[in-house]
Amino acid sequence: MSNEQLVVGFVRGAHGVTGEFKVESASGDYEHIEILKEVTLRRDSEAKKCKVEFAQSGCGTLYMKVREINSPEEVRKYNGWEIAVDRKDAHPLEENEWYIEDLKGCSVIWNGEVNSEKNLQGTAEVSAPAETVGTITDVLEGGAGYLLEVSLSESCTVLADDMKFTTNGKARKVLVPFTLQHVCNIDVKNKTIQLMHLWILE
Repeated sequence: MSNEQLVVGFVRGAHGVTGEFKVESASGDYEHIEILKEVTLRRDSEAKKCKVEFAQSGCGTLYMKVREINSPEEVRKYNGWEIAVDRKDAHPLEENEWYIEDLKGCSVIWNGEVNSEKNLQGTAEVSAPAETVGTITDVLEGGAGYLLEVSLSESCTVLADDMKFTTNGKARKVLVPFTLQHVCNIDVKNKTIQLMHLWILE
């Protein structure tokens, strides 16, 4: 599977008896999904490439039918799986938007406290040498928006050991709200995101 594939949605249960399923858009936009000709259903290391027979809206939901799935029982096997497409077929980005796949693997760096009022555009002045405090391992959907799952760096010097490790000695993971009140200087090209406040990692 191409490394350039991006997640555009998720399978959310069967509809009808012919293998149609409900689609949840990852971006909130559905128009670009309705015109897709091919998608990849994936979960962890598993992937299934499918030809789209049709995708249509109804009652505020998008329904999709792919050639390779033909019953509600088959849909249930893929419930919750990601729907991925080639980058060229993904929803075009607007200002202050990023693809989830591009955020994964970014280093979370610390340069000192940042004034939230100066961070409305996602950029802020650097006040100290950068230190990597962790790496983004996943992006999760929370009640009020997206959360960055950050695996804390064992070699980070600005965090105490009891903050970096779990009780069994493994690297600790924390959830950081993906908002401009918590992170800034989002640079997916160079794979870095600046943390605004250390207390977020507590």
